[in-house]
Amino acid sequence: MMLSNIFDRISFWSIFTMVVLLPIFFLPFLKIPIETGKGLVLVAGITISIISFVLARFFDGKINLPKSKLITSGFLIALAFLISALFSSAVGVSFFGTIFDTGTFFYILSAFLLMLLSFLVIKSQKDISVVFWGFLLSSFLVLLFQALHLFFPEFLSLGILPGKTDNVIGSWNELGIFAGMFSLMSIFIIEFFPLSRVYKYLFGLIAILSIVLSASVNFPLIWILLGIFSLIIFIYKISLYNKIKNTQDAKEDKAQFPVFSLAVAVLSLLLFLSGQIIGGYIPNKLGLSNVYVSPSFSSTMSVAGKVLEKNPAVGIGPNRFGEAWARYKPESVNSTIFWNTNFNSGSGVLPTFAITTGGLGILALLLFFGLFLTEGGKFLLNGWKGNVKKEVTAFLLLSLYLFVSSFFFSIGPVLFFLAFAFAGIFARASGLAKKKDEVLLLLNGDPQKNFLFIGIMVLLIFVSIVGIYKYMERFASVSPYSNALSTSTVSDAESSIIKAISLNLNDLYLRTYSQIYLSKINLIVSNQSSSVTEQDMATLQASFDQAVNGALLALSYDKNNYLNFNSLGSVYSAAGILGVEGAYDKAFESYQKALTLNPLSPGIKLSLARVSFAKGKITDARNFAGEAISLKPDYIDALILLSQIESNSGNKQLAITYATRALSFDRSNTNIANYLSSLKTGNSSSFGDDTATKLITQ
Repeated sequence: MMLSNIFDRISFWSIFTMVVLLPIFFLPFLKIPIETGKGLVLVAGITISIISFVLARFFDGKINLPKSKLITSGFLIALAFLISALFSSAVGVSFFGTIFDTGTFFYILSAFLLMLLSFLVIKSQKDISVVFWGFLLSSFLVLLFQALHLFFPEFLSLGILPGKTDNVIGSWNELGIFAGMFSLMSIFIIEFFPLSRVYKYLFGLIAILSIVLSASVNFPLIWILLGIFSLIIFIYKISLYNKIKNTQDAKEDKAQFPVFSLAVAVLSLLLFLSGQIIGGYIPNKLGLSNVYVSPSFSSTMSVAGKVLEKNPAVGIGPNRFGEAWARYKPESVNSTIFWNTNFNSGSGVLPTFAITTGGLGILALLLFFGLFLTEGGKFLLNGWKGNVKKEVTAFLLLSLYLFVSSFFFSIGPVLFFLAFAFAGIFARASGLAKKKDEVLLLLNGDPQKNFLFIGIMVLLIFVSIVGIYKYMERFASVSPYSNALSTSTVSDAESSIIKAISLNLNDLYLRTYSQIYLSKINLIVSNQSSSVTEQDMATLQASFDQAVNGALLALSYDKNNYLNFNSLGSVYSAAGILGVEGAYDKAFESYQKALTLNPLSPGIKLSLARVSFAKGKITDARNFAGEAISLKPDYIDALILLSQIESNSGNKQLAITYATRALSFDRSNTNIANYLSSLKTGNSSSFGDDTATKLITQ
């Protein structure tokens, strides 16, 4: 029994540590993204908690499982993602992605396990209080640090947060949503917790700090959420006023009118309606800019309709929104500055999940949130007794706040996993008194039953160990991959990317591998003398073979990602410049396949035009360049290529017309101005340097 209690406490403290550290944890002075570091905490914490919980059941001799429809519906979400991933044409992308990618099966499974463990290991009202106040403290430290970071970004960069808007939560908007959530926590404590006047003033100041930080972000969604949830707190306090005014808690609290929550609701409405007039004051004073790039809700729904029409049951597959966007994006996107942006998420996390998992995922999500709202509504209508009930209500509201955020915004892992952790805590806490809703399985009864359950528990331990081992391999690949991107020498980049791929094989790393070898080819060509030695030719051939091999391996990993075909096209285009026979034909074929996966891409049309021009197929080159311009009328590169085509064809006046049109879109571009001048004077008809490097970076 003693060992059982010890392992149970280890399991609890693992969950506590995850919830508390998720907002604040990062690895300073390392070339590792903040979200990747948080993934390490999450996976390690889940693994320790699972193993400890299972070992506790071994020593306890029984398995006590509380019943919960909400937890069961969460399992159905994970199951829907598993089925969708199994039917995906890119299983590796859908199951794991590069490393802890949002929307993969592994990502959703981790969220469910965190919710399940939060539900299982919290066994008392004291545990709820410990988690609540621990999270409150860590959140305050995060906001205090970020507030100071706005004024001392260089001093508090810690080698990984150089800019003012860099933060430990995720994107700048995510920090604003997190600050709004903390404001909500403070408001709830002020309105419902029996505190002295001093503590009420203290939490009031903390709430004001959070609101100011949210105003620094000035993301409209924050004011909508904060205003609505502050109003919910106000209405709830008013509705319970008569019910609680004669209780001891109410006497200590003097049953005050909820002025603070009402004031915050009104302030949020004012800041939302004012737009930049009032809301932009603080960001302008601090020199902050908030550039948020995402598909609109209407564009996301347009893509969703086309994906579900083709794959109604299981969608396109988890973590494959980028491929759906490339294939079905609206043509109007080409008229924006984001025409060549490869979006990996839609307008929000939940709409993205609907696209990637199809009807099965949609039904599972609707069931989960339907039960969540039903159970939450019942709990709120029943009121509470004692301080812990107030903390449970806080977890309910915070979880709902984060889930609503995930529908309208692509929140990252910190906010997403906190939402599921809070939902698990609420599910357990709201049923703590319902002992009849528990399933008790004794391990000293039927030997056959014992064998089955013990086998399942051993399998859980084994799978947990294998899971964290595979994750650690992927985690270890991040540093060499980052080094491959940042190093100044091709040889260092080559050794780093090989190491990264040996730890984590994926198409992103393989495309980088291919590009590094193209850079190596370019370096050899630029440094060689007038005579080419046999050794030079051997090195060039080996580098070319490696570049092609990397691009082909990327295609074998995911044949539905146009970027992989684009990468292969770049390799053969560079080879064509070097005179490799048949290279342009293979480049053309690769770009055509990329175009089938991204049919409205002006960039791929331009690549086809360049290859056709290089092959001497002037008519095809002219047609492809014209199609690129029809998709994007202000496409300068396509206009310049058309100008070159017409110049080489002897159509000087038409060449000047295209060059003039290109210059009209970028008056400060001296290269275009010089090129146009040379066309008019007849001195030259060339533009730029058509080297392999230029083709590589298309």
